[in-house]
Amino acid sequence: MMFEYNGKTIETDAEGYLLNHQDWEQGMIEALAAEEGIELTDAHIEVVMFVRDFYEEFNTSPAVRMLVKAMEKAHGPEKGNSKYLFKLFKKGPAKQQPSSRGFQNQLSACRPLKDLET
Repeated sequence: MMFEYNGKTIETDAEGYLLNHQDWEQGMIEALAAEEGIELTDAHIEVVMFVRDFYEEFNTSPAVRMLVKAMEKAHGPEKGNSKYLFKLFKKGPAKQQPSSRGFQNQLSACRPLKDLET
């Protein structure tokens, strides 16, 4: 599968995850959300970018427990807790958050944003 972004063809797997994490660009977050009728908040984008940065630093995507601890360390207890993350990502931050199109074996950008519920 694939999608078009800024005049480029971006290859994805059957679930919409990027095949090449280096294809990711921050602008994809809003574009893909709009394509799927999702209105992102600054809070969603903050978490997406946090997970993206986490992947860049540790070369792995965080499980929920690790994500919660890392968010708490970076942003305090009001954002570093499961309740906050599950409020943003109803089906689970580790499953949905995947910075999100590209977060399979490597983190990339913004799928499955289609799973996000605002």
